[in-house]
Amino acid sequence: MSPVGLCGLLFISVSVCYWVPAGCYANGKVTKVCGSMEPHHGVPGQTSPSPYRLETNTTTFSPRDRIKVILNGASYFQGFLLQARDAANQGSVYTVGTFTLTNQNTTQLLTCNKHQGSAVSHTSDVKQTEVSVIWNAPADAPGQVQFFVSVLAHYNVFWVKLPGPVIYQHGVTVHPPQSDTTPPPVEPTTTPTILPGPFTSEGCGQSKSCLLDPPGCDPKEDPHCFFLSMTTEGPDKTSVIFELSGPAEGYIAFALSWDKWMGNDDVYMCVKDGDRVSVSAAFVSGRTHPEDQSQFGLSSVSWRLADGVIQCSFSRPVKLVNQEPARYDLDHDYFLFLANGHAQYGEVWKHSHQPLISSHRKHITGPPEVLRGSRGPIILKLHGALMLLAWMLTGSVGTFIASFYKPDWPNQTLLGQKVWFQVHRGLMMLTVTLTTVAFCLPFFYRNGWSKHAGVHPYLGCCVLTLSLIQPIMAAIRPSADSHRRYIFNWGHWGIGSVTEILAVAAMFLGMRQSSLPLPQPWATNVLIGYVTWLALFRFLLLMHKHQTNLYTKRSSGSDDRTAILSDQSEHVHLGLLIKALILAALALGSSGLLMALLSAIADI
Repeated sequence: MSPVGLCGLLFISVSVCYWVPAGCYANGKVTKVCGSMEPHHGVPGQTSPSPYRLETNTTTFSPRDRIKVILNGASYFQGFLLQARDAANQGSVYTVGTFTLTNQNTTQLLTCNKHQGSAVSHTSDVKQTEVSVIWNAPADAPGQVQFFVSVLAHYNVFWVKLPGPVIYQHGVTVHPPQSDTTPPPVEPTTTPTILPGPFTSEGCGQSKSCLLDPPGCDPKEDPHCFFLSMTTEGPDKTSVIFELSGPAEGYIAFALSWDKWMGNDDVYMCVKDGDRVSVSAAFVSGRTHPEDQSQFGLSSVSWRLADGVIQCSFSRPVKLVNQEPARYDLDHDYFLFLANGHAQYGEVWKHSHQPLISSHRKHITGPPEVLRGSRGPIILKLHGALMLLAWMLTGSVGTFIASFYKPDWPNQTLLGQKVWFQVHRGLMMLTVTLTTVAFCLPFFYRNGWSKHAGVHPYLGCCVLTLSLIQPIMAAIRPSADSHRRYIFNWGHWGIGSVTEILAVAAMFLGMRQSSLPLPQPWATNVLIGYVTWLALFRFLLLMHKHQTNLYTKRSSGSDDRTAILSDQSEHVHLGLLIKALILAALALGSSGLLMALLSAIADI
């Protein structure tokens, strides 16, 4: 099997085995809150009168009747959860009957309490003003049924379990509603306060542990400093104070993780919401939206939003009990993730660039230390390094040898083939191998295709495909004396030139990927310098070739044959020396520029 076939097979296998659907509630998959009907968005539901209402087309029903239920309002809503319950037992979380959809584009059926089709929700966050569904009365329906709905205007503005109309079954005696005698558990709450001033990195490594990006920055002086500190409280270290700071573009968050992969992480977020900041804990089960946001276990919450910086601090006990999902105990070792991104109405969006991940696990209640981190995963660093090596050095040098050095070793052979051909073929096969390996690495890291990488992966696909076509063409090329040989020569040269141009374009775009954040504009300027360097040497070799041709023509017209042979011999040796020096300078210069970029990749 060819390299591309093997890579494609592996890509498909990984995609099928590890693809994880989006967990954000914008898709309406809210079965985990069927009982409470409350979105876990880290803020309480609205207590003001709702602009939405539920209506039915009847007040009475019989078993197996089909009742139309309509949700509408005076303003738009982005999400909802609709259920029917026994009105005589308001404490029950069990649903009654099933629903039939009238519009499958905007509504979907959910399975609550293992009862398929017993609830209805939205399918996306597209704004709506009205939805209608059909409720199917079961054969064993209770005497009175009430509809309830939770409606979300936007992420942090929602109404929970709004009571709708009650409908009564014909011929069944109605009993007074029974309220639940057991009040629901109340989460402990804390009133946030305003921080008196910005945080400082003073004391990092002495009285508190810190994770800083860039290393050594001070959040008091630098608004672009990403800062996380941890300080244990009390002689018994029963709680930890966390301080978090970063640019106020939307939110700043950190996570406790067992490994360097996103998923099954304990997350803590400071989210900008207008002119205030909400602080909450959450859990990330995969590469998804944070779930189960709440302030459970957080105390001494403070925040500050000023000078282009968002900051918050809070205290959390080392151990938390009776929390679902269970928060991680702080007396263990974890990798620390530090992420930031945009937010709207208090809803966090995907982080704007790769999270900063600590270089090693940190014992949260352990001795103070200054942690180092990286925003470039090793597998993506390797991808970038291999691609740069392939197209800044081996590919470019191999192309130059084929274009300008064919006549220089006319009679010397290596393993039965001309020297220039063996060197060219070896370098280009190495280029194809490096490209193939590098191409596969991001797919293994992402477990599929990246939807946020723009044009870069498409260019990569083109570069790999054209790179694999070249050796296939070379293997079936006509003989040197064939009248069709010129077709191969032009095709091989044309595809090679296009491949090199696309590779350079892919490198420029790859330098701006969030997963490999090379320093800008420095990295782009280095690559511009490489392209200029390559163009300069191509111009020098073209000029040398032109001058050599002119000299040969002039020498051929002379009558003094002895002088001609002597002069030509000296000229040939001088020309070979000049071309050898040019090739050495090209390789050394390209290697220097390559090493500069590889060094930057290593420092990410």
